[in-house]
Amino acid sequence: MTQTDPKLILITLLIELGVAAAVSTSLARAKTFKNLLLAPHRTRRQTAGLVAMICVPLTLGVWVRVLVPNFLAADLSYETTILLGILVGPLAAMAGGAALAIPAVLHHEYLALPVNLLVAAAAGAFGRFAKAEEVWSFSPMIDLSIYRWVTRNLRRPRLDWQVLLLLSIAMGEFGLSMLSRLYPRRFFELHSDSWWVELLICAASPVVVGIPLKIWNSVRIERKLEEQGRLLLEARLDALQRQINPHFLFNTLNSITSLVRSRPELAREMIVKLGNILRVLLKDREAFVPFSEELMFTDDYLDIEVVRFGEKLKVVKEIAEETLHVVVPGMLLQPLIENSIKHGLEPRISGGTVTLRSRITEDGMLLVEVEDDGVGMDPELESTSPVSGLVRPGTGIGIRNVRERMGVLYGNLAGVEINSRPGRGTKVSLRMPILDDGAEVWGPVGDAAEQALRVVGDAVRAVTRR
Repeated sequence: MTQTDPKLILITLLIELGVAAAVSTSLARAKTFKNLLLAPHRTRRQTAGLVAMICVPLTLGVWVRVLVPNFLAADLSYETTILLGILVGPLAAMAGGAALAIPAVLHHEYLALPVNLLVAAAAGAFGRFAKAEEVWSFSPMIDLSIYRWVTRNLRRPRLDWQVLLLLSIAMGEFGLSMLSRLYPRRFFELHSDSWWVELLICAASPVVVGIPLKIWNSVRIERKLEEQGRLLLEARLDALQRQINPHFLFNTLNSITSLVRSRPELAREMIVKLGNILRVLLKDREAFVPFSEELMFTDDYLDIEVVRFGEKLKVVKEIAEETLHVVVPGMLLQPLIENSIKHGLEPRISGGTVTLRSRITEDGMLLVEVEDDGVGMDPELESTSPVSGLVRPGTGIGIRNVRERMGVLYGNLAGVEINSRPGRGTKVSLRMPILDDGAEVWGPVGDAAEQALRVVGDAVRAVTRR
């Protein structure tokens, strides 16, 4: 068989489509390739890496075509050069086209190099002028696109970059087929004496270019959705973090007012601590903070409350040293402490004690407890469930705040447990996976935890590296 055999050409075209799909799918699975392809701004080194990842397997394909008789489908140098031009620009595409031409030139097909350089320059110029969305949404299936293009241009003529790209690829393929007829020993390209086979050859090239663009565009859309989800998560967490009971601010200001004349130094100290609290609430906070930093914020809050309540309020801390470096959701303890003071101790005439505890459990989880010896709550309002469960009425805004934020960040991997005895107090226990530098999961949480926490891993690393 020769390369003008219609059967051989049809089989070759089908294999070309399969090779394009296989190579582009394999590259799309590589994290490094996705990062390089979707980077908004690439350095020269990154561009060279991206070109190499695309060209290396396809250059080997040209070698196969040169060495193996009648195995013509491995040569996708024309379509690959077009892809490089519209994705990375003319200069990088010319370097890639030159690499793809090396096996052909060594096989005495000397026109392969100048042709690839010319195609790279033309495709690169197209990529510079066309809009990025027009390139990424390119599809060779334009039966309806041509109709829309004709009807739209009858009303208001404008240039359609997708149709232009499709026609340019097909016409370029036809031109190269004619070139291979004139110089069969100096240049290789599929061609046929049958007009319908030649039409299929010209129609196959846009499909080969469109397959990688479709596959990689799906990866691009997925990355955009992940980014939008991350931004939505940050906005939601920020709104929850900024919640604080306005009555606390009013009561604190009233306490400061009463202390200005009698105990000005204490009033000054309360103003400083209140300023620290407001500074934390108003600044941009990370989703996660070290537990030691969370305790510092809580200390300022408790110091103010101790001044307000006097001897009626006592604070006890039982904090395990190994828990201080663990990162936890910001503003985790303050709503719980406020809930204990307001609903547990304030209604009690003699006041009481708030106890903070933290430790690492045997199964590798962080356990944080906020306990008071106040009036307790109705047993019907107690709740023991994952953080994603329903919040029963009466558990307080602070509990709902913490439960919702832990549900957003951890899913079903964390839990909020409330144990209360009427007249003897309430204990709120928080169990969550342990995160430290690098967002590693401790203990038997397993792969499910790593997958669920992947969204917040960047935030954790940003905090722990400060």
